[in-house]
Amino acid sequence: MSHTDTPGHNAGTDLVTEASATSKNRTTMSTWTTRPETTQDVPAIREILLAAFPTAEEAGIVDALRADSKAWIEGLSMVATTPDGTPVGYALLTRCHVDGKPALALAPCAVLPSFQRTGAGSAAIRAALDVARAMGESLVLVLGHAAYYPRFGFVPASRYGIRAPFEVPDEAMMAMALDGTRPVPAGTIQYPAAFGV
Repeated sequence: MSHTDTPGHNAGTDLVTEASATSKNRTTMSTWTTRPETTQDVPAIREILLAAFPTAEEAGIVDALRADSKAWIEGLSMVATTPDGTPVGYALLTRCHVDGKPALALAPCAVLPSFQRTGAGSAAIRAALDVARAMGESLVLVLGHAAYYPRFGFVPASRYGIRAPFEVPDEAMMAMALDGTRPVPAGTIQYPAAFGV
């Protein structure tokens, strides 16, 4: 399942995120263990992305982002795992900019098909946002489904005067201020080169 149209700090300890989940014939968990990815998780994350998206493009983007020291931020590539530690959900925050000022891009987000609608994706996203907030980040942007992302606190980016560098429906380009005491920059989003925009 993907929720995002894809356009050094380590948190250390695991985070347990509450997730309500009810789904017929699917694994249902009331809590998911979430944690930053480790080197050992890279193949599993690639498998999640390959299973969740119709092409290998998102997996390639994540590989390129890992190699981009200006975009990759340790601790903001988050997995949700089963009780045995197997990653099944994924959310990634990387450095982008709005009119030259630092922000984060949430993309991609994905869940293994057999674990969709169990809360694994929401748990990974919430954990990534919590770590970003704890790291002092102030703005997250996402291009995705307008019916999904508002549950995390996202609103249309246009409310802040933020726009994508390409044509996109207003309701699909969303932003969330993580720190209400800091001003939100207005302007055009500059994504890392890996996104190809």
